[in-house]
Amino acid sequence: MYSRRAFLRSTGVAVAAFAPHGLARVQAAGSGIAGHSPSEVAADEAYWREIQQAFTLDRTIVNLNNGGCCPSPRVVHEALKRYLDVSNQAPVYHMWQILEPNIETVRRRLAAAFGCDTEELAITRNASEALQIAQLGIDLRRGDEVVTTNQDYGRMLDTWEQRVRREGIKLTRISFPVPPPSMNDLASRLVAAITPATKVLHFCHITNLTGQIFPVKQICDEARRRGVKTIVDGAHAFGHFPFKASDLGCDYYGTSLHKWLLAPIGTGFLYVRRENIAALWPLTPASAAKANDIRKFEEIGTHPAANHNAIAEALTFHEGIGIERKSARLRYLRDRWAKQLTKHPKIRLHTSLDPAQSCAIGTVQIVGVPTAKVVARLWDRWRIIATPIVHAEYEGARITPNVYTTLEEIDTFAGAMEEIADKGIS
Repeated sequence: MYSRRAFLRSTGVAVAAFAPHGLARVQAAGSGIAGHSPSEVAADEAYWREIQQAFTLDRTIVNLNNGGCCPSPRVVHEALKRYLDVSNQAPVYHMWQILEPNIETVRRRLAAAFGCDTEELAITRNASEALQIAQLGIDLRRGDEVVTTNQDYGRMLDTWEQRVRREGIKLTRISFPVPPPSMNDLASRLVAAITPATKVLHFCHITNLTGQIFPVKQICDEARRRGVKTIVDGAHAFGHFPFKASDLGCDYYGTSLHKWLLAPIGTGFLYVRRENIAALWPLTPASAAKANDIRKFEEIGTHPAANHNAIAEALTFHEGIGIERKSARLRYLRDRWAKQLTKHPKIRLHTSLDPAQSCAIGTVQIVGVPTAKVVARLWDRWRIIATPIVHAEYEGARITPNVYTTLEEIDTFAGAMEEIADKGIS
C-alpha cells in the first residue's frame, strides 16, 4: 500500500514539516486534559498554548477579525501547498485524476460532521456561493414573497433584491433589537411576518453583525408546517459551536469553511435536503442527467483541487480539539473582554452574553465616538484589527478572536477600548 510517508517523499515534502506543530502535538495536548470539562479546558492556558503553536502568525498585530476569514493551522496550509505542488506536475493528470476524485472523501467527512447524508452536501467556494445557489435556484413567480431580516448578510440581501428587480418578487425585511430580549422574540418576529404569499424564509443561524444565534429549528419547523421553504445562512456557524443538521430542520444551509473550521480560503458547503435537490437549479448550468445529483451544484469549470482536499486536514485538526472545548474557549475569550468593558459607563455591548445566543463574536460600541474612528485608532496605535459595523439601527466594533488568540492580546484590546472611552479621539 502506498503510505502517507512514501507519498510525502515522492512529492518532495519533508515529513519533519509536520512534526513540531502538527496533528500529533494537538492530540498529545488533548490527552493531557482528558476527563476535564469544556469549561475547565477553556481556562487551561497550557493546553491552548499548544494549540497556538500550531499556527504560523504575525504576532506584531492582534487579529480580532476572524469573522472574515481565518489563518489555517500549519498542517492545513502545508497540505494546501503539497496538493498544489502535486497538481502542478501535470494538472490534467495529477489534479483531475489523482486529487479531484478525493473530494468524495471530503464530502463524506463533512457530511458526517454536519450530520446529513453524503448525497445532500455539495462542496462550494464559500457561503455566498452556497446560499446564492439556493436563492437563485428556487422557482419563484411575480408576487411571491421572501421574508428575511435587515441584519442578514449584505450580499445575500443584494441577491434577493436582484430577483425583485428582475422578476418582480416581493422582499420583506424585518427588524429586531440588539441584543434581542429572548430567542422566542426572534422566532416570533420571523414567523409573524409570514403571509399567504410567502414562499421562502431566509435568515442567519448566527449573524455576522453581532453574533446573534437564532432558534433555527423552532423557526424552520413552523415554516415547514406552513409550506414555506427555509434557507439558513450558516456562514459563521460551522466549526464555531456544536450542532447537527437535525438540530436545524432547514431545507437549505450554506456555510464557509475558511472561517471557524480554519480550512483554506475559498472553501464552503451547501446542504440541500434530498427532496429539494431535483427542483433546485444550479448556479452554473449542469446536464439534465444530473438533476437529482448533489454534484450538479459543483459544476463551476476548472478549479483547484488543493483547496477542497485540504479541508480534510482542517477537519482532523478541528476534531483533535473537539467542538465543545473549542466553543467553550471562544466564549471564554469573548467574555474576558466583554464583561470587563460593560462595566464602563460609556461602553455598550450589542451582543447577548447568554451562551445559547452567542459564542465568539461580540459587537461593542463606545457611545459618542464614531465606530470608524475607534477601529482606526485601534489599528494606528495598538495594531489591533477589528471590524467596523455601522447598521442603520446601531453601530460598533465587531470583535472575533480565535483559538490562537492569547489572553495578552484580549487584555490589550480591552485596555485600548477603555483608554479610548476615557480620553476620546481628538
